[in-house]
Amino acid sequence: MWEKIPIKKWIKEERPREMLFEKGPENLSLTKLIAIILRTGIKGKSAEELALELLNKFGSLREIDKLDAKELSKIKGVGFSKAAQLKAAFELGKRLVWEEKKKTKKITSLDQALDYIFETNGIYLRDKEKEYFYILLLNTKNMPLENILISSGTYNAAAVDVKEIVKTASLKNAASVILIHNHPSGETEPSKNDIELTKKIKNALEIINIRVLDHIIIGKNKTDSFSFARSGML
Repeated sequence: MWEKIPIKKWIKEERPREMLFEKGPENLSLTKLIAIILRTGIKGKSAEELALELLNKFGSLREIDKLDAKELSKIKGVGFSKAAQLKAAFELGKRLVWEEKKKTKKITSLDQALDYIFETNGIYLRDKEKEYFYILLLNTKNMPLENILISSGTYNAAAVDVKEIVKTASLKNAASVILIHNHPSGETEPSKNDIELTKKIKNALEIINIRVLDHIIIGKNKTDSFSFARSGML
């Protein structure tokens, strides 16, 4: 049988870290990129073999990211340190996207609103197992001011305090808001409670001259999302 050789003893051209410097990260396979994050393997298995095992087991980066750190750490060969390294890498990727989207100067259409929300809130909420309710505050020029978590709840509901939304929007001098929440089931058709809550929030904010531009329900993918405005429900 061939003897297992650790990565540090591979020829230079095949070592993931050396390849990254030589060819650039965009030219490395997922397996090699994950191996760099894992840093080391386990007895009888290199970091690259462990990375390949993870990809084969879960099928994609998104499926690996769905696991929380504790779940990841329980996988044979991963453990506490490697789980922390993987989750940190995934989080940096999300924050890079969020950072870029926060530079958006103005939201001028439903499509732009959906794109903005899915690439900020959506990358966090699309695979959550609980409902989260956010409000995106905008100024008089439809420029995003702040994205605020209002509540989190159970598998199929999030307790939302309408008074808290009114207070928050007022204190932040918002001219309009977009309501955002996720459906853990992936089914984005609004429930009766979603419809009634939207009406309550809209009526309450109208009293202080703040408009509700949309209520977007986030699904598993951008194409699954539901827009109250687009559906004529506002």
